[in-house]
Amino acid sequence: RAALDRATVLLSMTKGGKRIDNVWGSGGGQQSVKHLVKEIDMLLKEYLLSGDVLEAERCLQELEVPHFHHELVYEAVVMVLESTGEKTFKMILDLLKSLWRSSVITMDQMKRGYERVYSEIPDINLDVPHSYSVLERFVEECFQAGIISKPLRDLCPSR
Repeated sequence: RAALDRATVLLSMTKGGKRIDNVWGSGGGQQSVKHLVKEIDMLLKEYLLSGDVLEAERCLQELEVPHFHHELVYEAVVMVLESTGEKTFKMILDLLKSLWRSSVITMDQMKRGYERVYSEIPDINLDVPHSYSVLERFVEECFQAGIISKPLRDLCPSR
């Protein structure tokens, strides 16, 4: 009875309740992949509107799924390929640079995200002409910024 009373108090707290939900298993890795993909997509779109890197970083960490950060990398690079201007290119580069430098995204997750783009670039190119050249340029910029390794850069497919 004492445990239930204590749990009721903890869950009724505004900020504490969200944290307790995650500790007890309704957040983080317990969320569906579809939900996480939607959250990451919204996070990236919100970032492109606001330009607030710290807010994007906070939102990504709040998802509590470091094993799924490759999805953010994948979605971010695809957004660059689908965009028409330099603004998205530069903003996504800045975001990935920040997430890499703050160690929010690990080398393994960065690698997995890029490898997914590499494997799907033939399909992406059907919908987005010139995606190979944009990808090559973006990968080179990421390499110059120290976000990706030389072997990962060298894996980048080209036409």
